[in-house]
Amino acid sequence: MRLAILDRGHRLGTRILFAIIRAASRHPVLDVIKLVKYRPDFWRAQGITHEAMRGPSAWSVGDRELMAALVARTNGCQWCTAAHSEVAAGAYRDRARVDAVLAELDTAPIEEPLRATLKLLRTLARERTVGADDVRAVLAAGVSRAQIEDALAVAFAFNMTTRLADAFGFTMATPAAFASGAKYLLARGYR
Repeated sequence: MRLAILDRGHRLGTRILFAIIRAASRHPVLDVIKLVKYRPDFWRAQGITHEAMRGPSAWSVGDRELMAALVARTNGCQWCTAAHSEVAAGAYRDRARVDAVLAELDTAPIEEPLRATLKLLRTLARERTVGADDVRAVLAAGVSRAQIEDALAVAFAFNMTTRLADAFGFTMATPAAFASGAKYLLARGYR
C-alpha cells in the first residue's frame, strides 16, 4: 500500500528542493529521498546507514553496496535490490560481477572472504538469526571480527530499509533514475 504522505506530505522548502532535483536530474525524485525528507529528524538521528555504508571499514564501498543488494534480494525488495546493485556495479565498475553474485552466490567470481560474509548475511536475512557455527565459518574464511561487525551493520541498515521500502510502496524507478541515484550515492554517500 502506497502512503500518500510520500507524494503530498512535504513542506514548501522540500517541495522546492524536489523541483530542483527533478530539473537537474531529469528524473522523478526517488521514493527513498521522499521518505528521508519526510522525516529528516529521524534519519539524521539514526546516521546508521551512512556509517554502515561509508564509515571506516576494511570492506570496500562496492563490497558494502553488494551486501545491501544481497540483503534486499533475500528480503524480496525489488526496489532496494535494483538501487544497490546499481551502486555496487558503479563502485566496482563491474556490472557482471554484481549480477553473478545476485544470480548464484556459490559460483560467482568473488573472493572467498566476501562470499562467506554474503552467505552469513543471506542466512541472517532468511532465518532472522545466525549461530556460532555460522560466524566461525566466516572467521575461517579469513574475515576479521571487525569485518563481521561492519557487515552486520550493513545487514541491519538494509533489513530496516527494505521493510520501509515495501511498507511505503516505493515505486520502481527507471534504470536511468537508478543510475543517477547511484552516481549521487557514490559521490556523496548517505547524508
